[in-house]
Amino acid sequence: MKTFQEVAQFNKEKATIITIGTFDGVHLGHQQILKQLTNEASKRKLKSLLLTFFPHPRMVLQKESDIKLINTIDEKKTLCEQMAIDYLVIQPFNKAFSRYTALEFVRDILVDKLHMKTLIVGYDHQFGKNREGGIESLREFGHMFDFEVIEINKHELNDIAVSSTKVRNALHEGNITLANAYLGHPYTISGPVVSGRKLGRTIHFPTANIHVPELYKLIPKDGVYIVNTTIDGQLYYGMLNIGNRPTVGGTNRTIEVHFFDFDKDIYYRTIQLNLLKRLRDEHKFESIEALVLQLQEDKATAQTYITNLEQDETKK
Repeated sequence: MKTFQEVAQFNKEKATIITIGTFDGVHLGHQQILKQLTNEASKRKLKSLLLTFFPHPRMVLQKESDIKLINTIDEKKTLCEQMAIDYLVIQPFNKAFSRYTALEFVRDILVDKLHMKTLIVGYDHQFGKNREGGIESLREFGHMFDFEVIEINKHELNDIAVSSTKVRNALHEGNITLANAYLGHPYTISGPVVSGRKLGRTIHFPTANIHVPELYKLIPKDGVYIVNTTIDGQLYYGMLNIGNRPTVGGTNRTIEVHFFDFDKDIYYRTIQLNLLKRLRDEHKFESIEALVLQLQEDKATAQTYITNLEQDETKK
């Protein structure tokens, strides 16, 4: 997959088949659309292209919106690459770009710059200044500029029954199992390991503190989660705590992970955590001893879950 940071960078001459959208999460519904995109590209001997936008249009057009995103740009790139599309174009979204009329967007962007011969969109797709364009406009423009429109109808979209909003809501509620089911893959948090207060070492639960630099990234509801990650080619499991650490007088939200059977120096390395299951809410315990007892119980629960998970993988 070739990635372009804006439409103006696109320098390919081959005809394309395009789909458009923010595709936040690249969830099961998005994956279905991208599979259709690559299948149709193969049939028509066209190059498959996803045109997406950053920042999310709601961040620009609805300043009061506090929307958080499921994916960072790098995470989205990785997920799109796994879908085997040819081109990913990430167009910076700003007020100026939002002023393109429907006609200008189709003629100047899709046809002239991206060489579109076929477009795949949902029946309710709206585009252009003030969302003036719709599926009927696209069909008219198709006749004008010689491209085909493939409509994903209401029945097909309803069958998907997944949306980025549903994923975000599940994450805000801490329902990682439901979020992962919608996504078709584990929810991830990525960032460098930074220095913390090192209190975990004193209770035999050393933690790595993860700094997520992208302020727009959605961090799930506070609590304790089972996670895994790959470091130096080896898979490790652990427990992740998201929260303020009230038992030890914490005052700011942190993301800390304790890996099982782990003895590596990973300071300042960037790691990706895959969230597998939520164990419980974060609590303020009466004492450090009570916290340690709960952590030991959490670890036993996590290890039982991991054993069952590995057994299930072996059976496949």
